[in-house]
Amino acid sequence: MDTRIRVAVVDDHPLFREGVTRSLSEIDGFEIVAEGSSGADAVRIAGTLQPDVLLMDISMPGGGLDAIPAVLDVAPSQRIVMLTVSETSEDVTTALARGAVGYVLKGVGALTLADAIRTVAAGDGYVAPTLSARLISARTEMPGKSALVASLTPREMEVLELVAVGMSNKHVAIELDLQEKTVKHHMTQILTKLGVTNRTEAAMALRDARQT
Repeated sequence: MDTRIRVAVVDDHPLFREGVTRSLSEIDGFEIVAEGSSGADAVRIAGTLQPDVLLMDISMPGGGLDAIPAVLDVAPSQRIVMLTVSETSEDVTTALARGAVGYVLKGVGALTLADAIRTVAAGDGYVAPTLSARLISARTEMPGKSALVASLTPREMEVLELVAVGMSNKHVAIELDLQEKTVKHHMTQILTKLGVTNRTEAAMALRDARQT
């Protein structure tokens, strides 16, 4: 059984794209299934090949941030990781709010990038450590945890409650009689709506909302 993570790389700088492709290809467990250079390429690749993880730059023709919702329109369960030089909180929060589940800074080593991809492919979110502390600090100042949790659909609440007690996506799927990929899609929506990057933060948001 092939357990390799299928990855697509979309970046308008050929040398950088080739470097990422070559580096990941040399690490066990990864397969590069496509390359692209624009937002339109990202949409096409997601719609036709459905890679496990789509790596995408922000600064490229069509705009990486604008491409996120377009990609999710054609492939709602697509796992998107932004791989970019931008460290601005606005870009990070916009990317996550639009549906990306990972944010990695260019310049990281191949092993760090591989770890981030594995994390996202497993169903969790990932934000570069240098950025995550800044985001968490900013979120603690934001009111309305209860309102954010209240924005979840009944099904999303069911999924979150089970995740909060430690269930994996597989066990949530069994409990709710859903397909595992459907649970992953619900988790993506939950993370986006709550403005968090992983399951632990989502569970904490649920706990905080119930304490207010």
